[in-house]
Amino acid sequence: MANEELKGRVYIGELKDVFNLKQVTGNAESLTRYIIVPDVNRPGLELTGYTESNDLKRVVVIGNKEKEYIDKLDYETQKERFEIITDVYTPCIILTSIDKNIPSLIEVANSKNFPVFEYSGKTYQLAADLVSYLAEELAPMDVVHGVMMNLYGIGVMITGKSGIGKSELALDLIKRGHRLIADDSIEIYHVSNRIICKSPKLLKKMLEIRGMGVVDISRIFGPTSYMEKSDLDFVIELVKYEDVEEIDRLDPLTMNEKLFGLNVQKLVIPVSASKSLSSIIETAVADHILKRSGIDGNETFKQRVREEIKKKEENIND
Repeated sequence: MANEELKGRVYIGELKDVFNLKQVTGNAESLTRYIIVPDVNRPGLELTGYTESNDLKRVVVIGNKEKEYIDKLDYETQKERFEIITDVYTPCIILTSIDKNIPSLIEVANSKNFPVFEYSGKTYQLAADLVSYLAEELAPMDVVHGVMMNLYGIGVMITGKSGIGKSELALDLIKRGHRLIADDSIEIYHVSNRIICKSPKLLKKMLEIRGMGVVDISRIFGPTSYMEKSDLDFVIELVKYEDVEEIDRLDPLTMNEKLFGLNVQKLVIPVSASKSLSSIIETAVADHILKRSGIDGNETFKQRVREEIKKKEENIND
């Protein structure tokens, strides 16, 4: 089971690069400040002087509405308010598509080596993108062993003991047009009510093939063979055929895998040398999609059997 712990923090330098922000104040040292709260603050109350119950750990975004109010304050009052907003716990301030000239803020920020940035886009878009990005980056995270693929738009985690053939299976699925997210190590994040899977940076686009070592699948099979991330929809565990005590042909080994308190459907597939495993995985995922829409082949067949038995019983009674 995943450990529900925060990944940690996002440094301001990372935020600057991801959102292509133009730095107005602060030096390289100011970029070592960090964010631990996945939210933004549009400082309406703080600009009025109200400081109770304020969460100063959020990124501050100042747009047109805030600028209109700031312009109504005298210079010393502006400085007084910005002294509060540029608290030691405040990560940074981002000025969006406005007249960027706020001398009082620049003066206060320079005196504290506090980072202020400019962003050329819309305020609402930046706020939404920031919250989405920070929610994912600061989400509870764990690392699991396995292969993560995307088949038919479904995020599939393939697990199993070392040496069972997960990476070789992934290679075959890639050749069939499916997409790799991660091989060997999978980073899983709990974002809202979703589980998102990524590859560790060191292993991005890499696939380990026994006897060959590590290959870059995006260079061999093209950029469409790889995805940066995917929601986790389905878990398939591969087990050796001889390790499964008994197999019911009409009741597959299905269960729920619990990750971060969320249930993800899991299917156990026995593996033998004679099986075309990639075809079986494709079929399992296609069947999973059908079941989500209410179509269950096993239940349909069982119902037919029950109806046939009933007909025979009725004929005997007649």
